[in-house]
Amino acid sequence: MQREEGAVNGITRERAERIARAHACENCGEYSYKRLVVKPASPANRAEFNEVWHAVKVCGVCGLHQEMGIDDEGDVVYVG
Repeated sequence: MQREEGAVNGITRERAERIARAHACENCGEYSYKRLVVKPASPANRAEFNEVWHAVKVCGVCGLHQEMGIDDEGDVVYVG
């Protein structure tokens, strides 16, 4: 099986964005985000959390700033 262009150890940035959008806000439970940025994980987060993609989200309803780590299989490894 060939890996998609832009994939980092398994899933693409687009797939990581869909995973991040599909996770409800930890505060109000809404799925609307006014800001969502997904970028490759830092070497420190990669080592500590086995994170491949790092998402920063701002809820469009309550304004909560959240960070999320996604591993190479598409599983959420932390939300904070």
